[in-house]
Amino acid sequence: MATIDLQKKSVKIVLEKKKLATVTARVGLVLDITGSMRNLYKNGTVQKVVERILAIASQFDDDGMLDVWVYDNEFSRLKPVTERDFDDYVNRIILEDELVHKFGRNDEPPVMKDVLRKYLEEEPSTDPAYIVFINDGGCKKSIKPIIESSAKYPIFWQFVGIGNGNFEFLRKLDTMEGRIVDNANFLQIEEIDKISDDQLYDSLLNEFPSWISEAKQKGILEVEEKVQQSSTKSEPKKQSFWGKLFGANKK
Repeated sequence: MATIDLQKKSVKIVLEKKKLATVTARVGLVLDITGSMRNLYKNGTVQKVVERILAIASQFDDDGMLDVWVYDNEFSRLKPVTERDFDDYVNRIILEDELVHKFGRNDEPPVMKDVLRKYLEEEPSTDPAYIVFINDGGCKKSIKPIIESSAKYPIFWQFVGIGNGNFEFLRKLDTMEGRIVDNANFLQIEEIDKISDDQLYDSLLNEFPSWISEAKQKGILEVEEKVQQSSTKSEPKKQSFWGKLFGANKK
């Protein structure tokens, strides 16, 4: 527990520096589990990543819970991890579970849609969701419409490229047009097990404050509250979840 306590202190310092200390957010972690990630799972690197992101969740989220997904050409929404049960999480919940598909090809859109399904449809909240998305290269360009359409919701995507893979598309996230706010950021870390906690947290939370500020200006973080206030006046025509997400309005 000593290590994660030190990581929590590092997170707290960064949050105070970036004026995020009073922010409440739900935290999700999406882990690439394609074949090229095999060694990082086997040598304990991914377990350390889970623990380091858990420290962020412990500071942002009231229940200190980190939601976790893994994906290759399939995806699994896993049991959330907390400070009570993070020890050996990757081995117990991922590697030793035969039902978790692992070490195949990459296919990002399905897992991204499930992240949106959880936070927007199953568990809607006015609190933002901060998603750390770990990828080791070759991310499909078909995630573009998902990022664009989710910009109007309180979700921020922090992509992290590890190693020296092909991150050409992810590097263009900041210049992607057609969004009400810039809701995604990309960070490359060649050796994630060698970067210090202070450097890691400072980099991971670099653009989150500006997104929060802009999202508040555009009313994105108050959308749920406004809907509740007006719900007694009229009942709008119901629309499917994916219709709302991608703007497929039907008359």
